[in-house]
Amino acid sequence: MTTLLRWTIRIHKWLALIVGVQIILWVTGGVVMSVIPIERVRGEHNIAEPASAPIDPATVIAIGQAAEAAFPGLPVRTAHLQLWQGRPVWNVVVEEGRSRLVDAVTGEVITPISRDRAIEIAVADYAGDPEISAVEYFEEPTWESRRPGPTWRINFNDGEGTRIYVSETSGLVVARRNDAWRLYDFFWMLHIMDYQERENFNNPLVITAALFALVTVFAGFVLLILRMQRLLRMALANRKAPRPKKHLS
Repeated sequence: MTTLLRWTIRIHKWLALIVGVQIILWVTGGVVMSVIPIERVRGEHNIAEPASAPIDPATVIAIGQAAEAAFPGLPVRTAHLQLWQGRPVWNVVVEEGRSRLVDAVTGEVITPISRDRAIEIAVADYAGDPEISAVEYFEEPTWESRRPGPTWRINFNDGEGTRIYVSETSGLVVARRNDAWRLYDFFWMLHIMDYQERENFNNPLVITAALFALVTVFAGFVLLILRMQRLLRMALANRKAPRPKKHLS
């Protein structure tokens, strides 16, 4: 056995032991993520049709009035008019990134969102009339929502484990989660090997594992070529070897 063949076998064997489990997880995760429809993962089948209504410019208050109501005395970075829960609102954002909604007709500051209003937003966002099983408030992002800022989480008893996250500061639905999403997210975590944030596809761990897997496959190809050459040489040697003569009895 040549030195190259011996080292190729060692490299292939030990690297395969190290990254073999992860390769199985990569393949399994790929199968799971391709089988589950992404629309179900995102909960799109449970999203209600958004309410639409024309905005009458004559009834809308001025930007300056909305900005002063939202953040008295503070410089405003942006303010844009939008529909929210079927009514026109000003979304006012200040320099440090904080935002508030102001009713574009009455001038009422809508945010921060109360518990009851968060429930109204989540129910309006959900297609159907499921029972609400729990309402929770989170000051910091959860592992599931992964959205900055405080949020309200409304849990629906719909058999799918649906949870809708409503931002306290913007009054918008910022995340929809369900059992399909949680299963998908688990295998996504295993796939990208980011076991904390579950978002960094370029972390050093997955890069290292991918390089090891590449070397393992390359070593396997080299090993295959070397063994094929050896078998070819043995076949040629057998063909050239003199055959024993047959004796007549």
